[in-house]
Amino acid sequence: MKNHKAQFITLEGVEGAGKSTQKQALCQLLDANGIRYIETREPGGTPYAEEIRALLLDSSDEIPQAKTELLLMFAARAQHLETKILPALERDLWVVCDRFTDATYAYQGGGRGLPGGWIQTLEKLVQDERVPDVTLFFDVPVEIGLTRAHRRGNLDRIESEDIEFFERVRRTYQQIATRDSGRVITLDATVDVELLTEEMTSRLMSRWGLKCRPG
Repeated sequence: MKNHKAQFITLEGVEGAGKSTQKQALCQLLDANGIRYIETREPGGTPYAEEIRALLLDSSDEIPQAKTELLLMFAARAQHLETKILPALERDLWVVCDRFTDATYAYQGGGRGLPGGWIQTLEKLVQDERVPDVTLFFDVPVEIGLTRAHRRGNLDRIESEDIEFFERVRRTYQQIATRDSGRVITLDATVDVELLTEEMTSRLMSRWGLKCRPG
Protein backbone atom coordinates (compact mmCIF):
# COMPACT_ATOMS: atom_id res chain seq x y z
CA MET A 1 0.00 0.00 0.00
CA LYS A 2 3.02 2.33 0.09
CA ASN A 3 2.41 3.58 -3.45
CA HIS A 4 -1.37 3.95 -3.12
CA LYS A 5 -2.62 7.54 -3.33
CA ALA A 6 -4.15 8.79 -0.10
CA GLN A 7 -7.90 8.34 -0.28
CA PHE A 8 -10.63 10.76 0.76
CA ILE A 9 -13.44 8.51 2.05
CA THR A 10 -16.88 9.73 3.07
CA LEU A 11 -19.78 7.96 4.79
CA GLU A 12 -23.35 8.94 4.02
CA GLY A 13 -26.91 7.93 4.91
CA VAL A 14 -30.02 9.02 6.73
CA GLU A 15 -30.26 9.03 10.51
CA GLY A 16 -29.93 5.56 12.03
CA ALA A 17 -28.11 4.06 9.04
CA GLY A 18 -25.24 2.84 11.22
CA LYS A 19 -22.50 5.11 9.90
CA SER A 20 -20.77 5.53 13.26
CA THR A 21 -20.38 1.80 13.84
CA GLN A 22 -19.16 1.16 10.31
CA LYS A 23 -16.76 4.09 10.50
CA GLN A 24 -15.06 2.32 13.40
CA ALA A 25 -14.89 -0.89 11.35
CA LEU A 26 -13.42 1.02 8.41
CA CYS A 27 -10.73 2.51 10.63
CA GLN A 28 -9.91 -0.97 11.95
CA LEU A 29 -9.45 -2.12 8.35
CA LEU A 30 -7.05 0.74 7.66
CA ASP A 31 -5.16 0.02 10.90
CA ALA A 32 -4.81 -3.65 9.95
CA ASN A 33 -3.18 -2.63 6.68
CA GLY A 34 -0.83 -0.07 8.18
CA ILE A 35 -2.57 2.90 6.55
CA ARG A 36 -2.18 6.27 8.23
CA TYR A 37 -5.38 8.32 8.37
CA ILE A 38 -7.39 10.95 10.19
CA GLU A 39 -11.05 10.86 11.22
CA THR A 40 -13.32 13.87 10.88
CA ARG A 41 -16.93 14.89 10.32
CA GLU A 42 -19.27 17.43 8.73
CA PRO A 43 -20.50 19.89 9.55
CA GLY A 44 -17.52 20.49 11.78
CA GLY A 45 -14.08 18.93 11.86
CA THR A 46 -12.16 22.01 13.05
CA PRO A 47 -12.76 24.29 16.05
CA TYR A 48 -14.19 27.08 13.86
CA ALA A 49 -16.33 24.69 11.82
CA GLU A 50 -17.57 23.01 15.01
CA GLU A 51 -18.91 26.38 16.18
CA ILE A 52 -20.86 26.62 12.93
CA ARG A 53 -22.10 23.05 13.50
CA ALA A 54 -23.47 24.08 16.89
CA LEU A 55 -25.41 26.91 15.24
CA LEU A 56 -26.78 24.59 12.57
CA LEU A 57 -28.00 21.89 14.93
CA ASP A 58 -29.21 24.04 17.81
CA SER A 59 -32.94 23.75 18.56
CA SER A 60 -33.36 27.37 19.63
CA ASP A 61 -36.30 29.71 19.16
CA GLU A 62 -34.87 31.20 15.98
CA ILE A 63 -34.84 28.62 13.19
CA PRO A 64 -32.37 29.34 10.38
CA GLN A 65 -33.81 29.88 6.93
CA ALA A 66 -33.04 27.16 4.38
CA LYS A 67 -30.67 29.52 2.51
CA THR A 68 -28.92 30.38 5.76
CA GLU A 69 -28.51 26.69 6.55
CA LEU A 70 -27.02 26.04 3.11
CA LEU A 71 -24.55 28.91 3.37
CA LEU A 72 -23.48 27.88 6.86
CA MET A 73 -22.89 24.32 5.64
CA PHE A 74 -20.51 25.54 2.97
CA ALA A 75 -18.86 28.06 5.30
CA ALA A 76 -18.01 25.20 7.65
CA ARG A 77 -16.93 23.05 4.69
CA ALA A 78 -14.59 25.72 3.33
CA GLN A 79 -12.81 25.95 6.68
CA HIS A 80 -12.74 22.17 7.11
CA LEU A 81 -11.42 21.47 3.63
CA GLU A 82 -8.69 24.10 3.60
CA THR A 83 -7.38 23.63 7.14
CA LYS A 84 -7.81 19.90 7.72
CA ILE A 85 -8.78 17.68 4.79
CA LEU A 86 -6.48 18.97 2.05
CA PRO A 87 -3.43 19.32 4.33
CA ALA A 88 -3.92 15.73 5.50
CA LEU A 89 -4.12 14.40 1.94
CA GLU A 90 -1.02 16.39 1.02
CA ARG A 91 0.80 14.63 3.88
CA ASP A 92 -0.33 11.29 2.40
CA LEU A 93 -2.82 10.71 5.20
CA TRP A 94 -6.11 9.07 4.26
CA VAL A 95 -9.22 10.96 5.37
CA VAL A 96 -12.31 9.24 6.81
CA CYS A 97 -15.13 11.77 6.96
CA ASP A 98 -18.65 11.34 8.34
CA ARG A 99 -20.70 13.20 5.67
CA PHE A 100 -19.60 15.67 3.00
CA THR A 101 -21.25 17.47 0.08
CA ASP A 102 -23.52 14.57 -0.86
CA ALA A 103 -25.27 15.28 2.43
CA THR A 104 -25.87 18.87 1.36
CA TYR A 105 -27.49 17.73 -1.88
CA ALA A 106 -29.59 15.24 0.11
CA TYR A 107 -30.60 17.39 3.10
CA GLN A 108 -30.62 20.96 1.83
CA GLY A 109 -31.42 19.99 -1.77
CA GLY A 110 -33.75 17.03 -1.38
CA GLY A 111 -34.99 17.65 2.15
CA ARG A 112 -35.32 21.45 2.07
CA GLY A 113 -36.10 21.69 -1.64
CA LEU A 114 -33.33 24.16 -2.49
CA PRO A 115 -32.22 24.23 -6.15
CA GLY A 116 -29.38 21.92 -7.05
CA GLY A 117 -27.83 24.74 -9.08
CA TRP A 118 -27.26 26.76 -5.94
CA ILE A 119 -25.45 23.83 -4.33
CA GLN A 120 -23.37 23.26 -7.47
CA THR A 121 -22.28 26.89 -7.50
CA LEU A 122 -21.15 26.77 -3.87
CA GLU A 123 -19.53 23.38 -4.38
CA LYS A 124 -17.43 24.78 -7.23
CA LEU A 125 -16.49 27.85 -5.19
CA VAL A 126 -15.46 25.91 -2.09
CA GLN A 127 -14.12 22.66 -3.52
CA ASP A 128 -13.06 23.45 -7.07
CA GLU A 129 -12.68 19.88 -8.43
CA ARG A 130 -12.05 18.13 -5.07
CA VAL A 131 -14.56 15.35 -4.42
CA PRO A 132 -14.30 12.18 -2.34
CA ASP A 133 -12.47 9.24 -3.88
CA VAL A 134 -14.89 6.76 -2.31
CA THR A 135 -18.28 7.31 -0.71
CA LEU A 136 -20.00 4.63 1.35
CA PHE A 137 -23.77 5.08 1.22
CA PHE A 138 -25.55 3.12 3.94
CA ASP A 139 -29.07 2.78 2.61
CA VAL A 140 -31.89 2.03 5.03
CA PRO A 141 -35.66 2.64 4.91
CA VAL A 142 -36.46 5.86 6.71
CA GLU A 143 -38.81 4.27 9.25
CA ILE A 144 -36.12 1.80 10.34
CA GLY A 145 -33.47 4.50 10.52
CA LEU A 146 -35.61 6.88 12.53
CA THR A 147 -36.60 4.13 14.94
CA ARG A 148 -32.92 3.50 15.60
CA ALA A 149 -32.21 7.23 15.94
CA HIS A 150 -35.06 7.78 18.39
CA ARG A 151 -33.79 4.83 20.42
CA ARG A 152 -30.49 6.71 20.79
CA GLY A 153 -32.31 9.85 21.98
CA ASN A 154 -31.03 13.44 22.14
CA LEU A 155 -32.08 14.35 18.60
CA ASP A 156 -30.77 17.62 17.18
CA ARG A 157 -32.77 20.11 15.10
CA ILE A 158 -32.26 18.36 11.77
CA GLU A 159 -32.71 14.86 13.18
CA SER A 160 -36.09 16.01 14.50
CA GLU A 161 -37.56 16.66 11.03
CA ASP A 162 -40.62 14.69 9.90
CA ILE A 163 -40.60 11.43 7.98
CA GLU A 164 -41.46 13.09 4.64
CA PHE A 165 -38.30 15.20 4.93
CA PHE A 166 -36.16 12.10 5.36
CA GLU A 167 -37.92 10.27 2.54
CA ARG A 168 -36.82 13.09 0.23
CA VAL A 169 -33.31 12.92 1.68
CA ARG A 170 -33.10 9.17 1.06
CA ARG A 171 -34.40 9.47 -2.51
CA THR A 172 -31.77 12.09 -3.27
CA TYR A 173 -29.02 9.89 -1.86
CA GLN A 174 -30.23 7.01 -4.02
CA GLN A 175 -30.21 9.24 -7.10
CA ILE A 176 -26.64 10.33 -6.36
CA ALA A 177 -25.56 6.71 -5.85
CA THR A 178 -27.10 5.68 -9.19
CA ARG A 179 -25.65 8.62 -11.07
CA ASP A 180 -22.15 8.28 -9.58
CA SER A 181 -21.84 4.53 -9.06
CA GLY A 182 -18.10 4.57 -9.74
CA ARG A 183 -17.52 6.62 -6.61
CA VAL A 184 -20.47 5.62 -4.41
CA ILE A 185 -20.66 2.13 -2.92
CA THR A 186 -24.24 1.41 -1.84
CA LEU A 187 -24.60 -0.91 1.14
CA ASP A 188 -27.80 -2.44 2.53
CA ALA A 189 -27.91 -1.09 6.07
CA THR A 190 -30.95 -3.18 7.05
CA VAL A 191 -28.81 -6.31 7.61
CA ASP A 192 -27.12 -7.27 10.87
CA VAL A 193 -24.15 -5.12 11.83
CA GLU A 194 -21.68 -7.98 11.34
CA LEU A 195 -22.97 -8.75 7.85
CA LEU A 196 -22.82 -5.08 6.90
CA THR A 197 -19.25 -4.81 8.16
CA GLU A 198 -18.27 -7.92 6.19
CA GLU A 199 -19.81 -6.59 2.98
CA MET A 200 -18.17 -3.20 3.39
CA THR A 201 -14.80 -4.71 4.25
CA SER A 202 -14.84 -7.13 1.32
CA ARG A 203 -15.74 -4.46 -1.20
CA LEU A 204 -13.10 -2.04 0.05
CA MET A 205 -10.39 -4.69 0.19
CA SER A 206 -11.13 -5.58 -3.40
CA ARG A 207 -11.21 -1.95 -4.48
CA TRP A 208 -7.91 -1.02 -2.84
CA GLY A 209 -6.10 -4.34 -3.12
CA LEU A 210 -5.79 -4.77 0.65
CA LYS A 211 -4.61 -8.08 2.09
CA CYS A 212 -5.17 -7.89 5.84
CA ARG A 213 -8.53 -8.11 7.59
CA PRO A 214 -9.08 -6.54 11.02
CA GLY A 215 -8.53 -8.74 14.03
